[in-house]
Amino acid sequence: MRLHEIDGNTDGTGLTIGIALSTFNETITSGLLVGALSALEEAGVEECTIVRVPGALELGPAILRLAGTGRDAIIAIGAVIEGETDHYEHVATQASAAITQVAMATGIPVTSAVLTVREFKHARERSLPGPGNKGAEAAKAAVMIVNALRQI
Repeated sequence: MRLHEIDGNTDGTGLTIGIALSTFNETITSGLLVGALSALEEAGVEECTIVRVPGALELGPAILRLAGTGRDAIIAIGAVIEGETDHYEHVATQASAAITQVAMATGIPVTSAVLTVREFKHARERSLPGPGNKGAEAAKAAVMIVNALRQI
């Protein structure tokens, strides 16, 4: 039996990345963005384009448009925090569905740093500088999936 194992690495040399950034809950999303940009710079990514949109529901169209621009991968950044109504459930579900739909329809990897949390403090913890920053994790995942897919 021949076994082929493919593993993406974190070398972003020459890659171009798009970021769709929700500005709602900006205290959180700005921290996620800083983490993502830091990780992309550390990986050696050549170019990054940021598209700012009002909220998580607007991420889908921005991701779709970025997918048509030749970017190697896209990172979705947002924060959906539970409130007093069912709005949280709908926004979280639809934003996640849009991210998946764009990736599947276009073949462009889309990683998610869209936090869906019940409490603000949980979002804050995941957006602070350091190893738990979900923006940085999504950026590293974007580079890795591009490199893995190129080997297939």
